[in-house]
Amino acid sequence: MPFRLQDSGIILRPMTESDVDQVSALDRASFPTPWPKEAFLYDLERERSAICWVAELDQPGQRSVLVGSVVVWINGGNAHVGTLAVMPGYRRRGIGGQLLGRVLLECTQRDVRKVTLEARISNLEAQRLYKRFGFNRVGVRPHYYKDTHEDAVVMLLSSLNPEKLADFVDCGYH
Repeated sequence: MPFRLQDSGIILRPMTESDVDQVSALDRASFPTPWPKEAFLYDLERERSAICWVAELDQPGQRSVLVGSVVVWINGGNAHVGTLAVMPGYRRRGIGGQLLGRVLLECTQRDVRKVTLEARISNLEAQRLYKRFGFNRVGVRPHYYKDTHEDAVVMLLSSLNPEKLADFVDCGYH
């Protein structure tokens, strides 16, 4: 079910196979070591154990453009945020928070109890976003990122509160 962000032209919806070229381009624009296109296709095929969403800019009379994406893997009562990306130029508009909120709400519907993720230790903006959702820093993975050998901060959301998550996404969280 798609969701339109108030007064922004942004629509959040499940990712489809036809989105993968744009999602792959978004990933290349967002990360030093982007995921291969095949990884997104693989996750789409695993629909029961992966949640894949996109943020699409709907421009009347023009082709829509994907400006954000997220992939979350589910294993039993646990989930892991594999990737969350927002196109440069569209950041700091609440798109990443809305995507995260929507997939976390979906996690609650799938009986997920806790969620983990890794973030580059230098990516303080991402860490601030995750902390607003209740993630806490629980560790560090030394030299986690192969491109720069940068450490990763491991973060954990130990309980999912559907009411709090609904408040984040309903209020146009930024």
